[in-house]
Amino acid sequence: MDSAAVDRFEASRGRLASLAYRLLGSAADAEDAVQDTFLRWQAADRERVEVPEAWLTKVVTNLCLDQLRSAQARRERAAGAWLPEPLLEGDPMLGPADTFEQRESVSLAVLTLMERLSPVERAAYVLREAFSYPHAEIARILDITESASQQHVHRARRRVAAERRGDEVDPASARRIVEEFLAAATSGRTERLVAMLTADVTAVSDGYGLAKRLLRYKTRERVASYVRAGFKPTPAKRRLAGGSPAMHIALVNGSPAVLAVVDDRVVGAVAFEVSDSKVAFLRGIAAADRLTRLNEAWREHESDAPFINAW
Repeated sequence: MDSAAVDRFEASRGRLASLAYRLLGSAADAEDAVQDTFLRWQAADRERVEVPEAWLTKVVTNLCLDQLRSAQARRERAAGAWLPEPLLEGDPMLGPADTFEQRESVSLAVLTLMERLSPVERAAYVLREAFSYPHAEIARILDITESASQQHVHRARRRVAAERRGDEVDPASARRIVEEFLAAATSGRTERLVAMLTADVTAVSDGYGLAKRLLRYKTRERVASYVRAGFKPTPAKRRLAGGSPAMHIALVNGSPAVLAVVDDRVVGAVAFEVSDSKVAFLRGIAAADRLTRLNEAWREHESDAPFINAW
């Protein structure tokens, strides 16, 4: 392949990766889809490709759709053990992030909600909301009619809006809320923690990556109990983490989060959805394969001093 063709692909790589991540919810799978797209670009009769960017977008989208439709993916997601892969603020895969719709489309909440959409609805929604493609272009990418594209996006918007719980929170407010939450979680005062939770709060955990299914907790009392137990240090937890973690506050997929870090390695993340300055949803992620890219970014990240030096 000539250097001009490689350069043309590389100019689109970041956009293709961002699109694939939104469709698959996994940075590793997104990178694989982009690499497969490159191989197809390498093998293509490029003289017959009129608009390379459109061709590449169609290929990566359809590779992602094939994966979403695969029997293995359906089994994994239906088994109740799937969570999106969290990404640290500033990761290029989170872009574009200029509008509320673009930022929302990559939040852990919306990536999870999109699991309830059909693959085509998910693709139409992402192409429209995150990348502002006109319906005529979405129709060409997905091999559907323009009317069908409009219907898919309308249904997807309605479902996401109906189940959305958190607010967009500015970084300073997010940090303050998480600091208060951490102080409450480690204080031993359960009533203080309960007061920071919404009436319909939910917590989901992958059980340190050991559980076959996600662990779910509802009601303020049960969530507070889970949080108190989770943030209580024990020798067994320290052995599992490989040491005594420091607790850092960060932004993950645009949401406030607590990261447990041992020797510059993130061993767990708790991401928050906030509504009216209270915590509406928590996602606890500690499976190592879900933290790979976040760890890579963390090692290059200029982090603030930990909120808790040694847990």
